[in-house]
Amino acid sequence: MPARSFLMVFANSALLGSLLLASPVFLSAQQRIFSKRLGPTAQQQLLAKEDTLKEYAEYLITDSLPEDRMIADSVFTKTLVRALRINHSFWFPFDSVKGISCRYAPDSSFRIITWNLQFDDYYCRQKGAIQLRTENGSLSLYPLRDVSEFTDHPEDSLRTASQWIGALYYNIIVTRYQNKNYYTLFGFDPNNARSNIKWLEVLQFNSKGEPLFGGPLFSYEKDSVPTPPRHRVPLEFKKGARVLMDYIAELDMILIDHLISENNDPDSKYTYIPDGDQEGFKWVDGKWVHINKVFTLQLQDGQAPREQPLFDKPKPPAKLPAQRPTKGKG
Repeated sequence: MPARSFLMVFANSALLGSLLLASPVFLSAQQRIFSKRLGPTAQQQLLAKEDTLKEYAEYLITDSLPEDRMIADSVFTKTLVRALRINHSFWFPFDSVKGISCRYAPDSSFRIITWNLQFDDYYCRQKGAIQLRTENGSLSLYPLRDVSEFTDHPEDSLRTASQWIGALYYNIIVTRYQNKNYYTLFGFDPNNARSNIKWLEVLQFNSKGEPLFGGPLFSYEKDSVPTPPRHRVPLEFKKGARVLMDYIAELDMILIDHLISENNDPDSKYTYIPDGDQEGFKWVDGKWVHINKVFTLQLQDGQAPREQPLFDKPKPPAKLPAQRPTKGKG
């Protein structure tokens, strides 16, 4: 493999690691509770499996040849499935396995485990599975099959686990409507050598308890020029750009950086960077309603912010002593 290709794989993996570590998965107090649920025997078995997973997760990042990374992925997947078959494995966080995402739903009804397999500079694929919580601790697992490369219009379809638009999830939030839970997923795809993609979509479960990705739940009906609802929202941008797409609890809404082409080439998504504005989505009556511009404050002339002095503020000039008026000669 050329040196540049290996560096690109390593850079992508480092970015994924920093992204997945940006949001804490568990607190130590929670881990102690999980250990009690597991029991000592199951915990020891899972710790042994975790050691193997750590080793092959590292190979997924550091092996310079794509065929070696594919072998590492195969061993990693088989080891993970064996680990998940251990009773009550749902409560084992796998938080020391670097480079994978293990995100729990806010209500702990399920978790999604995802990771990235990088083939070369321009081709990668996400892997993953949804593990449901069960009362008796047995395994209920839905493998995720990434079909992104076979999909021309991913925004307009409801999808099963076998038709998944691959992403590494960095956040999950839950909303409710008519006594049903809707789980909004925030995902990241390293895409190719020029661009990354962030994904926003809703996960729900059908009457059989099977996961369904998507649904016409992203509404643009309030826009000045309304467009049809979307099943998921992609945000492609220049490699290395810092782009926000996340739920902001203080605002109770999703904020997304508005992007523009840095060289006035709107057809080339790899040139897109934030322009300082934010759009958003607000959960209203069972759907995410689009807000074209979240912050509308405009400064008037003379209201621009001024820099604060680094040291003490300058003292006002001293006043000159008042002089008595002199009478002119008549």
